[in-house]
Amino acid sequence: MCNIRSLFTSLLAVLVLQSLVVDVSAQGSAKPWKTLTGNRPLVIARGGFSGLFPDSSSYAFQFALLTSLSDVVLWCDVQLTKDGVGICAPYLTLDNSTNISQVLKSKDKFYLVNGIPTRGWFTVDFTLNELSLVLLTQGIYSRSEKFDGSSPILTVQDVASFKPPGIWLNIQHDAFYKQRNLSMKSYVLSLSRSVVINHLSSPEVDFLRSVVKRFNLNITKMVFQFLEQNAIELSTNQTYDSLSKNFTFIKTFASGILIPKSYIWPTDASNYLQPPHTSIVSDAHKAGLEVFVSDFNNDVPLSYDYSYDPVTEYLNFVDNVDFSVDGVLSDFPITPSAAIGCFSGLGKNAAPQVNFSVISKNGASGDYPGCTDLAYQNAISFGADVIDCPVQMSKDGIPFCLGSINLYRSTTIAQLSYNDRSKIIPQIEASRGIFTFSLTWSEIQNLTPMISNPYSKFELSRNPKFKNSGRFLTLSDFLALAKNTSSLSGVLIRIENAAYLIETEGLPVTTKVLDVLSKAGYDNQTSKKVMIESTNSSVLMKFKDKKNYEVVYRIEEDIRDAQDAALKDIKGFADSVVISKSSVFPDSGSFLSGATNVVPRLQSHGLSVYVETFSNEFVSQAWDYFSDPTVEINSFVVGANINGVITEFPLTSARYKRNLCMGKDLPSYMSPAQPGSLMQLITPAALPPAEPPNPVLSVSDVVEAPLPSVTARSRTPGGGATGVPPAPLNGLPKIGACIFLSNLAMFFTILLLL
Repeated sequence: MCNIRSLFTSLLAVLVLQSLVVDVSAQGSAKPWKTLTGNRPLVIARGGFSGLFPDSSSYAFQFALLTSLSDVVLWCDVQLTKDGVGICAPYLTLDNSTNISQVLKSKDKFYLVNGIPTRGWFTVDFTLNELSLVLLTQGIYSRSEKFDGSSPILTVQDVASFKPPGIWLNIQHDAFYKQRNLSMKSYVLSLSRSVVINHLSSPEVDFLRSVVKRFNLNITKMVFQFLEQNAIELSTNQTYDSLSKNFTFIKTFASGILIPKSYIWPTDASNYLQPPHTSIVSDAHKAGLEVFVSDFNNDVPLSYDYSYDPVTEYLNFVDNVDFSVDGVLSDFPITPSAAIGCFSGLGKNAAPQVNFSVISKNGASGDYPGCTDLAYQNAISFGADVIDCPVQMSKDGIPFCLGSINLYRSTTIAQLSYNDRSKIIPQIEASRGIFTFSLTWSEIQNLTPMISNPYSKFELSRNPKFKNSGRFLTLSDFLALAKNTSSLSGVLIRIENAAYLIETEGLPVTTKVLDVLSKAGYDNQTSKKVMIESTNSSVLMKFKDKKNYEVVYRIEEDIRDAQDAALKDIKGFADSVVISKSSVFPDSGSFLSGATNVVPRLQSHGLSVYVETFSNEFVSQAWDYFSDPTVEINSFVVGANINGVITEFPLTSARYKRNLCMGKDLPSYMSPAQPGSLMQLITPAALPPAEPPNPVLSVSDVVEAPLPSVTARSRTPGGGATGVPPAPLNGLPKIGACIFLSNLAMFFTILLLL
């Protein structure tokens, strides 16, 4: 085992050195940073890559080294064992980060910690040898537990053996250890003789004052950690808020401060930022103190101002027009690495660096009610290439844009007196609804839009300030908006339920769309691409003779492959295809299980491939994307070579398109996910249940009956089909993956040997 670990350490060093070379080449010329020193901000990996692996585990530390900026610093919360050995563990007690309660049963004890009664398995009650059988687990229950038991508890020397660019030791409870006759001061001083400590932090003034003169401050920086603003620092008997106004005092024993992000950007009770930012960064810099910031996590509800995009949040701290903090403490170090290395200094008008289309899904529907003027205007300002209109029909035959034919889903109609118009129409959907063709356009115009909240069961909501804002647009208004916007390359018009609308409601939706497009001047113009999308091949055939239109076939089901005959049929009526994310990278238990060949198969038949639907909420993403929508987008664009994304958050995709790291060699933190690699690290007993394979697309899945003639059946007055009676309501180069991909694959292979 020792030989294998030695081999692993050597190979890991090689991989890190290779990623270092790529990283430096990807940075280009250094930009001026508004940090205290002018250097780029540090990325500090809290417990390693603890957002995925158990905090302070070997997997977490090693993965952080491999996926972060070349100067990443590993953070270790130091705890002392009964025999005075320093270990890395996030808390004084081990029961929330290890399996100690199963290994050493009934060994928990009761202590006062800063005056607070606390029960648990404290490190001070066990020797290092007694802890040798204890394994680390994920302490945050919303994260995956599949890597529990993958690593024993590590000493600080174990972490140093990984040879990281920097080590940050945090001493959270020196006073507690003193009460147990253990000296944290003696431990760190002794350790410093064999291990280079780059940063030493503590929220206890007395501890830092006791050691500051014993270290070479050119090697080890002292950092004072601020806790909650109203908490009391015991040695001074002052609140941390009070201490934040006395940097002259802090400068006597520290060269930097570590503060929660709320000290800079406080939020209100509704979880919106309270501008302007505070002056604490500039005040600290004026006092000669570096500013490091904590509490960065990808998998918690961020302020609504960030639209669930962690890169946006990091940029607000490292690339702010007024300041840059000197470092960020993160559970997901890949994300600040990309923010600093690829997206800082990126102007809104920066040229695209990779060729793919950003297509909106109901406009910017992640931030505003879908298909409203606000959703479309902001999709344009966010940088969408193509805005979309899902066409619905009103009772009086007006085509307009709305994400669902069922008004319950996108308006507040349930609160109004339209219950007599609700019905169940099995040909459309199984649930009861009030459908667009049951109301006139004037009635629909008076409805209040409602923002989509697809992840409300996880208590994740979207932009509540604007949840009912905006107005709906007719197709004609939508086309006029797009035509007058020079930044757009095209429009996408989505048509569904055409057969039902024609045959049962007497509403010739395809004819109406063609007529509106013609009147809007889209038949002959070439400046705007017109994309017509449908799951119905017969609908698309109606547009096939429009040579300047792009006909887009949407495959509803997840597929793993397609028959040649089916692909030939599709090519006969379509120019491109929309597929699901799972048709590219299938998953099992939210882990990517592999990659299909669907994209290259479609492209080999001359079909462009667009993938839907991309959302920013971390619960929408597989674990392999590290709760970062930018990683997910990158994995599809670089890893799968798709032609475009369909997204509810076009800002995230449009910014990715302009990032500064897209070149011959991708840096490690811009490497696409490796499907199936994380699953290899899960023990067989903990693997998620195998999912049945997705079907293969066949000819019968593609062929549709011709659309009925609008004259075949007269429209039933007052709303169509007999429904169930109402009930009470409830152009640039594609980027190839760099050599780092094989390195990452090697990394996972080596881990399996341990």
